[in-house]
Amino acid sequence: MKIEEIRSEQLGESFYDIDHPSGLKILVMPKKDYSGAYAIFATKYGSIDNALPQEDGSYKIIPEGTAHFLEHKLFESEDLDAFERFAKTGASANAYTSFGRTGYLFSCTGNFKKNLEILLDFVQHPYFTQQTVEKEQGIIGQEIMMYKDAPDWECTFNVLRALYHKHPVKVDIAGSCESIAEITADLLYECYNSFYDLGNMVLSIAGNVNVDDVIEVADRVIEKKANGSLIKRMPIDEPKEIVTDYIEEKLPVSAPQFILGFKENHENPECSTKEEIAMDMLLDIIAGRSSALYKRLLDMKLINTTFDFEYFTGFGYSCILFSGESADPKAACEEIKKEIAFFKENGIDEKVFSRTRKKLYGRMIMGLNDVDELANNMALSYFADETIFTDFDVYKEITAQYLEELLSGTLLNEYSALAVILPQEG
Repeated sequence: MKIEEIRSEQLGESFYDIDHPSGLKILVMPKKDYSGAYAIFATKYGSIDNALPQEDGSYKIIPEGTAHFLEHKLFESEDLDAFERFAKTGASANAYTSFGRTGYLFSCTGNFKKNLEILLDFVQHPYFTQQTVEKEQGIIGQEIMMYKDAPDWECTFNVLRALYHKHPVKVDIAGSCESIAEITADLLYECYNSFYDLGNMVLSIAGNVNVDDVIEVADRVIEKKANGSLIKRMPIDEPKEIVTDYIEEKLPVSAPQFILGFKENHENPECSTKEEIAMDMLLDIIAGRSSALYKRLLDMKLINTTFDFEYFTGFGYSCILFSGESADPKAACEEIKKEIAFFKENGIDEKVFSRTRKKLYGRMIMGLNDVDELANNMALSYFADETIFTDFDVYKEITAQYLEELLSGTLLNEYSALAVILPQEG
C-alpha cells in the first residue's frame, strides 16, 4: 500500500494520498481541531454518461437518467436500507448525481469508523430486482414532473436545450418518464459493474479523523478489486452553432425569470484549470456585486438581488450563464452584452483585477475550513487528475492580460441564447 503525504507549504495544509491494495484511491485530510468528519464515496459517472464503454472500445447507448436512477436504488438492500443504518449511528447521510459524477456521503460527530463501514458496505453491495425497479420508476417519474414546475430548474435546461444540439448536458439529470421506463434491473447491474469499478472511484474524507482508522476500515470492508482505471468518456460531436437564440415558457411565477447563456467552443473536451479560474475572475469583474453593471441594472430596476452568474463547464461542454428575475429580461440582457463589449474594447483595469484576484483567493482560503467542501473538492480534483492545491498554484499564473486574451475569444453574441420563464396569466 502506497501512502504519501501531500503538503502545501504555502497554505500550511496537507492531506494523505493512499493507493489501497484494492485499487481504490483514498484521500484523507485530517483536521484535528474539528468536531466532525465528512466522507464521500464517489464515482466518475454522471447524467452525461449515457454511453456504456464496451470491451472492444465501442460504446453502448443507455437510457437517459440511468445514473440518477442507480443512485436512488443503491441505498436499498434485502434488510435495512442504508438510511436506516446511518440513523442508528446518528450520522447525516445523503447522495447526489451531478452531470459528471455520483457521490454517496455522510457527516458525523461520532461513530466515524462505523459510519465509514456502512458507507463502504452498501455502495459495494447493489440489490436490484425488476419489481423494485418498476416501483422506483413511478417515484422518479413524479420527481421529474415536479421539477418541470420548478422555474429555476426548467429555465436552466431550457437555455441548455437552446445552446446544445447533441450533448447530453441538455437532458434533465433524472432523464424523462419515457427514458426511465426503459431501465431494467439487468441494465442497472451492467452499469454498476462498469462505472462502480473501484478504479473509477475515489473515497475522500476530511475532518477529525485518523488515517490509520480509515485504512483499518477499508482493509476490513472493501471486498472487491479494481478491474481498470478511470473510465474514458465517449466524445460528443457537438456543433459550434447554437440551436436557437430564444426559448420562452410560462409557469406560475410572480416575476419573469431569465438565463442568458453563451456557448463556448474548446478544442479539448475539458477546459483547463487556468481557464476555469480565469473565467471566474473575469465574470466577477464584469458582473460581480461590486461591478458597474450590477449597480446599473439595479438602478434601472432590471434585476434584483437574485442576479447571478456561473461558468458552467464539464466534459465536452462549457458555457457562461447570467441569471435572475427581471421585469424586462430582454433589456437586462442587452445591458449585459453592452458591458461585455465595453470590456472587450477598453480592457481590464489593473486595480480592479488585483482586488478581484485577492477576493476570490481569500474565498478559496476560507473553503479550507469547510470539511464538506474539502472532501468534495478533493474528489473532484482527483477526477481531473489534479490535487486540491492545484488551484492555488494556478492563481499565480493569471494576469489581467491573460483575462483580456480570454475575453477576446469568448462571450460572443452569435453563440448566445436567452431562456425566459414568464408568469402564467391569472
